[in-house]
Amino acid sequence: MKILYRKQNKLNGIYLCGYFIFLMLMLPSGIFAQPVPAEVENIPHLVTFGNKADTHWGDDDFCNIFFFVIPQEYRDPVYIRVFDPECIGAIDEINGFFNTKTEFSIYGGEETWSNEDAKTGNPTGNFRSGNLLVSKTFGGEVRYDEKWYSFGPFNPTEGEYVKDFQGYVFKIIVMGIDGDDGNLYNFYLSSSDRENLGIEGANAFTYEYCFRLYNDPNQISHIYPYVDDRVISIRQTNFDWDDDGIIRTVTVARQNQLNAVSGDNFEVASEFKVQPEELNTSFDFQFIKSKNPLVRNNNVVITVKNQYGEALPFNTVPIGGVPKFRYGISVKPIKR
Repeated sequence: MKILYRKQNKLNGIYLCGYFIFLMLMLPSGIFAQPVPAEVENIPHLVTFGNKADTHWGDDDFCNIFFFVIPQEYRDPVYIRVFDPECIGAIDEINGFFNTKTEFSIYGGEETWSNEDAKTGNPTGNFRSGNLLVSKTFGGEVRYDEKWYSFGPFNPTEGEYVKDFQGYVFKIIVMGIDGDDGNLYNFYLSSSDRENLGIEGANAFTYEYCFRLYNDPNQISHIYPYVDDRVISIRQTNFDWDDDGIIRTVTVARQNQLNAVSGDNFEVASEFKVQPEELNTSFDFQFIKSKNPLVRNNNVVITVKNQYGEALPFNTVPIGGVPKFRYGISVKPIKR
């Protein structure tokens, strides 16, 4: 399929700023988007392997990076909570015996998000931009197994103020710094260090999603990149899907766009043109497992980029709501 490209120019940054203003305005008032993954994503856990693991386990770079946005009017302390931060026990994925150490680091201040290296989803360049606020390494501490650990308190103003978000941004980087097991965990942005209490108007997003699928083939997982009005085409890349069924894209204009799927320990990409009706909407990438054979403990890495090669953020709650196919709107073939 032929892909059209716009000429990249200096206005990219302006377009990007406008895009994020629109995102924040599109979030319904009163929304609580702090669980990561969110309920609408139907993803059980995030996953990061120790840096000595073979990538065929499903982690291509042993790193996960997420951003949290605190509304500028919020003034009370905030906490970033991690569920099951250690790597031992029933939730985590053992490789022989547990020997993995995982570093959780939280950043705020200037360039936490605005540095371009922070927006690739990859642990390259100055991806640790910003001021390191706190860092803790977890190993096999049984006392944290299936328990919450709270980082903080943080003053919201310790984050990077981003005018276009109308709020302060914190970054959490999870790195597998030793071992070869899979650490499975979840986040929650909370106003309390002892329980999960959401912060009205807050949001979370990432540029590369590394997550665990359910073993139950009846459970469909979702991720929701937002496509603004400057996107002409998108390129979805998946790594280590293990030929586990299909990856389907649903939008307001397409009901069953199938994507190329990867096997064990390699990646594939699908490209398709964005239709006018799909601009300024969220896309729903659906992960539909095969029932036979059943692939267990499947971890997968997903990225979506625009025609400039810029990674699109996955918002934990889809901007504008979960997209629904509108009958009467169909994808038109590209003129060659």
